[in-house]
Amino acid sequence: MDISYIINELGEEREHYFNAVAPPIIQTSNFAFKKVDDMRRLFEDEYSGYIYSRGLNPTIDILRKKLAALDEAEDCLVFNSGASAIFASVLANVKAGDHIVSVEKPYSWAQQMFNVILPRFGVTTTYVDGTQIENFERAVLPNTSVIYLESPNSWGFALQDLQAVAELAKAQGIITICDNSYCTPLYQKPLAMGIDIALQSATKYIGGHSDVVAGVLTGRREMMAKIFNSEYLTAGNGISPFNAWLLIRGLRTLPIRLQKVTENTKVVLAYLKAHPKVEAVLFPHDESFPQYALAKQQMQGACGLLSFYLTVEKIEEIVQFCENLKHILMAVSWGGYESLIIPGCASVAPEAYDITQRPQRMLRLYVGQEEPAYIIKDLEQALNNT
Repeated sequence: MDISYIINELGEEREHYFNAVAPPIIQTSNFAFKKVDDMRRLFEDEYSGYIYSRGLNPTIDILRKKLAALDEAEDCLVFNSGASAIFASVLANVKAGDHIVSVEKPYSWAQQMFNVILPRFGVTTTYVDGTQIENFERAVLPNTSVIYLESPNSWGFALQDLQAVAELAKAQGIITICDNSYCTPLYQKPLAMGIDIALQSATKYIGGHSDVVAGVLTGRREMMAKIFNSEYLTAGNGISPFNAWLLIRGLRTLPIRLQKVTENTKVVLAYLKAHPKVEAVLFPHDESFPQYALAKQQMQGACGLLSFYLTVEKIEEIVQFCENLKHILMAVSWGGYESLIIPGCASVAPEAYDITQRPQRMLRLYVGQEEPAYIIKDLEQALNNT
């Protein structure tokens, strides 16, 4: 389907709501019935209609159709956070005694689930360097049920060969899950490469305005129904109709926002690479990136997030640089209008600062939609005053 049709028309039956251009927010908790048989039918299969907004809701369904189409998926579920989507996708596909293979250093709340929650139920996890398919081959055990991927991840941008991992997993009946938050479906389609479940934090580019938290799963209808009927309904972690409406609004401008961020990132990247105080820059679509060939093969685009290292003699200089910034905000997440930065040392106590530890010298920059000269001017004055 044409992307313009997906984001502007798909799922929007305007003749059913007064020909309004914007879809309605069906802000209701429940739905009424005239026939007992109709109610009985939905009690038996809540995935087939509207009974209670903890499950399906018309506003949310408009969003589901659009997101599924963007990912070339059969179906979609939308959650109240990316962490909820991760938790549901994994939990639905493991049982006591199972084993998970995960890329190393996954999103912190995915790692919390693997390290703290799932071991209570006898589920173990092996972390691997996902840049080599051989590492997955060696880590898979007879009881491996899930391979968890992030390609690229959101700090060092390590990639996995998604097609190769999918082929390995399918041959052994293992479910693959890939976090696609960096790329969105516009720049990468994991399902088309054989991955079973694509997930993303819709808080980022889908919402695009730093005003909603949400998560998305896409995949086969059978898989989405399985998750819906267990983890989704039981945990009650679906998105609200109002937040779904905000995401529909965000989708309207997704292509043009990604284009602007892509253009800005190229300019800021070139500036940082040429600056004498910058030791190195990491960005998947830069020719210096270690997995550049794979990034160009799998990802139709890359934008927004990049990481860099400052040439400094003590960590306090990085702290000073961040606190000298006047317009780039120090904050988590990405995907909105505003440029953001996170220093790696923020996760380290000051007494544990160690300049020899490269991760402590890393800074992650989200290049937003401001004019690139405006972003660079702020970086320049902060570097000059550090």
